Amino acid sequence: MAPPHPFDPLSPAEIEAVVSLVKKAHGEGLLFHVVTAQEPRKAAMTAWLAAPAVAPRPARVAEVVVISNPSGTVYDGLVSLDESKILSWEQLEGEQPIILMEELQHVEEVVRKDPAVIEQCVLSGIAREDMHKVYCDPWTIGYDERFGNKVRLQQALMYYRPDIDNTQYQYPLDFCPIYDGNKDAIVAIDIPKQRRPLQLFAPLDYHHIAQYKRGGFRKDLKPINITQPEGVSFGIDGNIVSWQNFKFHLGFNYREGVVFNNITFNDQGNERDLFYRMSLVEMVVPYGNPEHPHQRKHAFDLGEYGAGYMANSLSLGCDCKGSISYIDAAMPTRVGGVRTIKNAICIHEEDDGILFKHTDFRDDSTIVTRARKLIVQSIFTAANYEYAVQWIFHQDGTIEPNIRLTGILNTYVLLPGEDTHGWGTQVYPGVNAHNHQHLFCMRINPNLDGGHQNSVFLSDACASEEPVGSAGNYYGNGFYAKRTRLETTGEGATDYDWTTMRTWDMVNESKIHPYSGKAASYKLVSREVPQLLPKEGSLVWKRAAFARHTMHVTKYADDQLYPAGRHVPQTSGEPSKGLPEWIGDGKDSIVNTDIVLWHTFGLTHFPAPEDYPVMPAEPMMLLLRPRHFFLSNPVMDVPPSYSITPSQVLAKKDVYDATDKMSKLVVSSSGSCCSKL
Repeated sequence: MAPPHPFDPLSPAEIEAVVSLVKKAHGEGLLFHVVTAQEPRKAAMTAWLAAPAVAPRPARVAEVVVISNPSGTVYDGLVSLDESKILSWEQLEGEQPIILMEELQHVEEVVRKDPAVIEQCVLSGIAREDMHKVYCDPWTIGYDERFGNKVRLQQALMYYRPDIDNTQYQYPLDFCPIYDGNKDAIVAIDIPKQRRPLQLFAPLDYHHIAQYKRGGFRKDLKPINITQPEGVSFGIDGNIVSWQNFKFHLGFNYREGVVFNNITFNDQGNERDLFYRMSLVEMVVPYGNPEHPHQRKHAFDLGEYGAGYMANSLSLGCDCKGSISYIDAAMPTRVGGVRTIKNAICIHEEDDGILFKHTDFRDDSTIVTRARKLIVQSIFTAANYEYAVQWIFHQDGTIEPNIRLTGILNTYVLLPGEDTHGWGTQVYPGVNAHNHQHLFCMRINPNLDGGHQNSVFLSDACASEEPVGSAGNYYGNGFYAKRTRLETTGEGATDYDWTTMRTWDMVNESKIHPYSGKAASYKLVSREVPQLLPKEGSLVWKRAAFARHTMHVTKYADDQLYPAGRHVPQTSGEPSKGLPEWIGDGKDSIVNTDIVLWHTFGLTHFPAPEDYPVMPAEPMMLLLRPRHFFLSNPVMDVPPSYSITPSQVLAKKDVYDATDKMSKLVVSSSGSCCSKL
């Protein structure tokens, strides 16, 4: 059997081999929180990519994080799969590894049986015999100075379901138990100063049974089918995906979910490097109610729970529509087994509207070419929210990360007539949905045109500095793109400026375009970039340093992958982990060197009744666009749907007509709604 590609995730057999080695060396009483492939060392990997037939194959190493049961001691380890031996084993102090789904599910069992929790439920208006109707969403506690980070804690956000089919988020409870994983027990209950008993109103559910009771579904929707009778236009070889001049390695891990490596573009036979690695590496969801204990509600969904661990098994015709290819993902279980997430990634094409078009008004000569796009999608569920993460590849070389938020609002109980003080919205009687933000951090390691030596420029749209009537701007209409090179890691901490429509250019300064005279670049266009609203010095501000600015730029270093730190649960933010450590005094040069961009984007959500009981998907997108990279428009070779030149208009022959024959003319009482070219 051929060895795995160095970028490939661990196979089930490799996970089992790693677990076996660790258990043999350190005993059976271990709980496995991470068993994943270590990112290959970049120096070895780039040498192998350049000459795979002769260069040494990069080492195949697994990262392991375990908790020793019942002591709760945490260990980090590295295991060589090539040599079948443990390379390092380190005991950690004051650090907690990622929370697993098995832990989350167990907390609910403990909560229902705890006498103190039962008493609080009774005080809230729940009968003792109805504890099976009590639910909780366990969250990592964030950080609580009462407990520190040497014990493993979760906070239980409490809810009630009168009926099993009701949404629990309509019936929140007002108290918050604290669970100690080492003791396997509830060790405290946070009770607000103002008690809010259970508010029981008629359920507003979103499932089909409830909708039938409300009158059923719309009856004016006709089917839309996506067909590709000749098959798809992409190819998959192992984890290598090829489509429309793009080629990339598609990976998947427990924390980031989808990971792209070695993205290239075939430019008329010349395979040009674009990005060495790209992924979503962290996110934080801070909530805006300052009442205790809501200040602890700021989930780092990737660092604390893992987009890979929480990934959905995607369904044909529902999550992904059309001609679909799927990739499974293998994850470890806490006891050291293997869990397969079926269809963790879906890959498919979609029509993308007009790629380019022009009609000459003089003679109606026309060309119209339709676009298509490749979508690589994974969806993960973080308790109440769903995040549909799409990576969209366009034929012109543009890459579009796109995240769609749906699912259910996080809710808290509200008394009749109670003032929310602006910290939330009553979206249904007795249901307070708190204000919050969703802030995502994307990590980009450019490798433009074969160069690991790149720079970053700010590009700001600016009016001419010269006044109206001056020689240089006599009519006052001059404006230009002001470009500012970021020189150091300190300067690399920058923010979006809506007044200048700021973008960031990743540039290979050694590759100059023969026409424009400008260096080859990819432009990051991102305008959904809210500021982190919790104040400087707040717990969120200290823990989520990556969200303090729209952009950070650092020098590349192996293992600098996670901007909030390697182990996120229960960090205090003192000192701030991750990016602040790597930036240091901010004096490192980021000019013409191997750089990493850390881009934070997202939205601020002030809930409304239209978001409840389930939220219509809200999209966020950004673009990575080639500029001065290609000689000219790179998609002129995409076959048009229709093209006729002026000479053909005169001759009335030889028209290029590849019009979609599946499209149909629709006639209504008002006449034709479309016409043939």
